[in-house]
Amino acid sequence: MEAIDAILDLVQVQGTVGFIVFLRVGAAMALFPAFGERTIPERLRLVLALAFTAVVAPALGPEISETLSSGARVFTFLIPEVLIGLAIGIIVRLFIFALQTAGSIAAQSTSLSQIFGGSALDPQPAIGHLMLVSGLALAVMTGLHVRLAEYLILSYDLLPAGQFPDAGILGQWGIGQIAHSFALAFSLAAPFVIASLIYNVALGVINRAMPQLMVAFVGAPAITLGGLLLLFLSLPILLGIWSEALTGFLDNPFRGR
Repeated sequence: MEAIDAILDLVQVQGTVGFIVFLRVGAAMALFPAFGERTIPERLRLVLALAFTAVVAPALGPEISETLSSGARVFTFLIPEVLIGLAIGIIVRLFIFALQTAGSIAAQSTSLSQIFGGSALDPQPAIGHLMLVSGLALAVMTGLHVRLAEYLILSYDLLPAGQFPDAGILGQWGIGQIAHSFALAFSLAAPFVIASLIYNVALGVINRAMPQLMVAFVGAPAITLGGLLLLFLSLPILLGIWSEALTGFLDNPFRGR
């Protein structure tokens, strides 16, 4: 009976630790790239969240058990852990927003913004949808699941379990990552913006030289074809830059914080 009681106590402690870890992991998984996409069924996302919890919980079991043994109640972890999970999930999600923003800028610059990706839940240009799907596939192939598990474990160093996050640290971290996201998006779309600028300048010069010529009808197919060729040539390089940025962030997500 003593052995059974010891086993039951151990199961209760480990179950409590797993539940507390799941609060943060589940909230973050709802926003993580690839694993938190709305195209993935809810049951599968729940299974993924439980799987990540099983990976993360053993590394944090002693720390959380010590906090519980000091008199902390389980309900005190509910709101802080969910808020922290949403915060760290949104930060990583900004890299997806960077791809979508870059795709929108590129499509607008090359007159392809009217073409939408039909398989996407959110209407977005076909270029943006192509960049998004390609980026997610590349990230998963390069070990995104391992990096995200490490990221979740490291988050407990700066944002301890059961404590509300410091607003100053969280705000500074978030503002810096938002600025980096927009800078990355414009950098990815820069080839298309430059090509569009050259095209419009050349079109203006031709229009001034031959006012009678309907240059818009002549130039529209050219910019569309040029945009598709530029996408074909530059997309592998752009995805490599984006993947390096995501990997660099996950290697040291809390640098300078």
